[in-house]
Amino acid sequence: MEILVEVFLPLSLAIIMLSLGIGLTPSDFRRVVERGWAFGIGALCQLILIPLFAYLIILAFGFTGAIAAGIMLLSFCPGGVTTNVMARLANGDVALSVSLTALISLLSIITVPVLVGWAVTRFMGADVPEFSVTEIAIAMFLITTLPVSIGMLIRYLAPGFADRAEPKLFVLASVLFVVIVLAAIATNWDLFVANFTALGPALAVLSITTMLAGLTIAGVFGLTWAEQKTVAVEVGLQNGTLGITLAPIIAGVATGIPEIGLPAAIYSVIMYLTGIPIVLWLRSRRHES
Repeated sequence: MEILVEVFLPLSLAIIMLSLGIGLTPSDFRRVVERGWAFGIGALCQLILIPLFAYLIILAFGFTGAIAAGIMLLSFCPGGVTTNVMARLANGDVALSVSLTALISLLSIITVPVLVGWAVTRFMGADVPEFSVTEIAIAMFLITTLPVSIGMLIRYLAPGFADRAEPKLFVLASVLFVVIVLAAIATNWDLFVANFTALGPALAVLSITTMLAGLTIAGVFGLTWAEQKTVAVEVGLQNGTLGITLAPIIAGVATGIPEIGLPAAIYSVIMYLTGIPIVLWLRSRRHES
């Protein structure tokens, strides 16, 4: 089971990020400059709004220790490739979604290690595990930045191959990830079940409130309806995969999913139960708002 957590789980995330990078073109980055207002609103919502809501939910539900730190870890993770799929389903601005996912994922190599260091110290106190912020940064580079960069290089050198490989890579990584996470959860099944009842409602509230808040803020700042829907999706659906992958590194364990990773594992289920109905509702509202 150790090889699942130490090797195959990070590998599956790296393949997912490779599939993101292989779909990126220079125009995706030019778009950040050309549509700086929409990108800026979406990025600020991701970087500030989600951790703020997560902190408030921790206080409201009374979470402490590793679980509280795990919720904050989840909130620091960027959106994943799933948000691009959901943005398309919502008839949102897919190009904006891809740009947000890519740039925030690259930025997370700096933000996540620093913020995780604060969160575990703040909530775990004397029980804080011994871990290196540098080690987390290196892990972030290896499983996010490097695969995205390799994917972009493949796109540049062999665009035809990139077009054919992108969907296959995403399917491969997604299937691999589901199998591995289920196997890892099985090793900590009692702990997973014991925390699902308490964490499920709180994480559902986090997903719903951040989606609606993102939608509202984007509307207040004058974004188009398609852009509003995209910001809602990017803010409301986090990359739980990354949280699950980083949790063993933070906790210093190699078997199953540690307690600090449970919020990300449970959220990876909850976000579809809460997110898909909202996405379908957004899709049904076709008027400009």
